[in-house]
Amino acid sequence: MFGEICSIHYNDLLMKRDKKKLSNTSLKEYIHRINLVLDYIDKHYDKELTLEELSSVASFSKYHFHRIFNALIGETLFQFIRRIRLEKACFFLSSQPDMSITEIAFKIGFSTSSSFTRSFTEYFAMPPNQWRNEFLQKSNPSIQNSNTGQEDSNPGKEKPMKSLYSILQFDLRRKDKKMEKQSRPVVIKDCPEKYVAYVRHIGPYKEDPALFAALSKKLCSWAGPRNLLNFPDTEFIIVYHDNPEITEENKLRISVCITIPKNTQVDGEIGKMTIPAGKYAFARFRLGSTGYQEAWDWLCGEWLPSSGYVPDDKPSYEQYYNGPEDNKDGMMDLDLVIPVKPL
Repeated sequence: MFGEICSIHYNDLLMKRDKKKLSNTSLKEYIHRINLVLDYIDKHYDKELTLEELSSVASFSKYHFHRIFNALIGETLFQFIRRIRLEKACFFLSSQPDMSITEIAFKIGFSTSSSFTRSFTEYFAMPPNQWRNEFLQKSNPSIQNSNTGQEDSNPGKEKPMKSLYSILQFDLRRKDKKMEKQSRPVVIKDCPEKYVAYVRHIGPYKEDPALFAALSKKLCSWAGPRNLLNFPDTEFIIVYHDNPEITEENKLRISVCITIPKNTQVDGEIGKMTIPAGKYAFARFRLGSTGYQEAWDWLCGEWLPSSGYVPDDKPSYEQYYNGPEDNKDGMMDLDLVIPVKPL
């Protein structure tokens, strides 16, 4: 399922906030600069990030940068950084149960475990230890929840909706019957670093083929005249920056990408980033406009827990092997790809 860049989304945000409408050229340049900041935060979320540093990355005055960021993204700069860090914390809490809360706090950029616990509890309506226990109990009922019997210690206080986050309702033991019937080998590969050009979308995307078609068309319209489409050597990839079981739907980020030479220059709505080198699991599927959620559920909920691997802290992605001109039957050949490391 190929993927429309977020210019429409960003423009809607600008209009909703009654900002002065930018020319198309200016808007593309603004999006390019904000994308640089998003990529920078993804790489350095564990470090102290200042307004001066990030405004410099965007080449905006620090006196105006935070307003521009808020208008285009829909969150303040430091709300975004805080959310990314806390969602990273969920990754470590769920995938590395032996990692202490203090270790996780330092790993995601908090200076103390107490400040991390306070922020996490404020955002998810439960402390990180309880979140971990509930997640582990949900994914494996044989694990005893150390907080059992304590959850309602303050029954007079209504629990906010965020305590019912969908990740706690996601049954990792659930099996999709169609997936069960198929023999599906998963190949582990050591992959080199990839350089990709991308267009990005922020917001809902689930099973929206028109969105992905518009995104891929925009990217190919840029790449074609630059002789960057050289299939099969050029890889077509969709990167998922966020976990849809944790991140609110209207804040989900995806990037539709093609691999490019390292020194390729980009501008406007076209961004450039790297997919880190490392060990990745590749699972081959043939899918139409639906079935992606079931495929990811099978890979993460069935294969991964019995594989001897745990997910690594790198982005997951889909890699496609035929373009729109090749899928006359509406089906696509692709690999679902997740970064892994030995258990």
